[in-house]
Amino acid sequence: MKEYGFTDFESATYTRPERQITVKAARFGDTSGAYGAFTFYKLPEMLNEKFGDQGASLNEHILFYRGNVLVQATLDRITAMSAAELRELADALPLPGGPARSLPTLPQYLPKQGYITNSAKYVMGEVGLSAIGAPLTADQVQFGRGAEVAEGKYATSNGTATLLLISYPTPQIAGERLRAFEMLHQNPPAQSDPALATPFPVKRSGPLVALVAGQVSPSDAKSLLAFINYEAEVTWNENTTFDKKNNVANLLVNIIFLIFILIGFALVIGVAFGGVRVLVKRMFPGRVFDRNEDMEIIQLRLGK
Repeated sequence: MKEYGFTDFESATYTRPERQITVKAARFGDTSGAYGAFTFYKLPEMLNEKFGDQGASLNEHILFYRGNVLVQATLDRITAMSAAELRELADALPLPGGPARSLPTLPQYLPKQGYITNSAKYVMGEVGLSAIGAPLTADQVQFGRGAEVAEGKYATSNGTATLLLISYPTPQIAGERLRAFEMLHQNPPAQSDPALATPFPVKRSGPLVALVAGQVSPSDAKSLLAFINYEAEVTWNENTTFDKKNNVANLLVNIIFLIFILIGFALVIGVAFGGVRVLVKRMFPGRVFDRNEDMEIIQLRLGK
């Protein structure tokens, strides 16, 4: 729980005539922590439910998370109102703001083909890695370098395979760890599960390192790794709201208004200049404009 960023916990029991429900809520530092704890406690036999962001149920036991809060509800019996009341509870939970609302992107790279339902686990520390029985140890993964881990189980022609995805902050770190994992190919670490102690193929794509272990043929492992392709996503977090200062359409409208103002100003100046000249000529004919003594004519007598 601490590896997922656990902060505080609340528990309460609610009763009605012949009905009872016990609710336990754990809050984490961000949505990634709540999601990771949800995958950790989600059982393979659970059914997916539409509670909160994600939910699952097994008979009277309900597990779901909303934002950075993980909720476990235990009903004494299921009624027609149980689902509606739990959705109302989920909608009432507050959501974190800013980056804390974002889900981790690493589990999205787990392939869908051959995936065993509810087998995905998201791990952020060595205790969680050991608890899910991963084919690597925490010392090999090196969480101290910013690693995150997602694991999924897959059905193959030989049995069940484990796909382990590790995300590092940079491709350089991922490349260095890839070379270290390749050295383990000939001498894989001993595991309690003999299926996980077999050699495993590895692959790097960007900052992701993927490896396959367990009951899987080389061709199936290669096919599974072929689905792992990192795609960089750029998030523009600058304020993009349009105001009068930054709106291009508003700039074009202002330019049009300026053109009409300049045209009007030119017309006014032209009329004023011409009108004053005509008025002066009528009031003072030949005295200000068009005076004879100021007029000169140059003649070229070309015909003579």
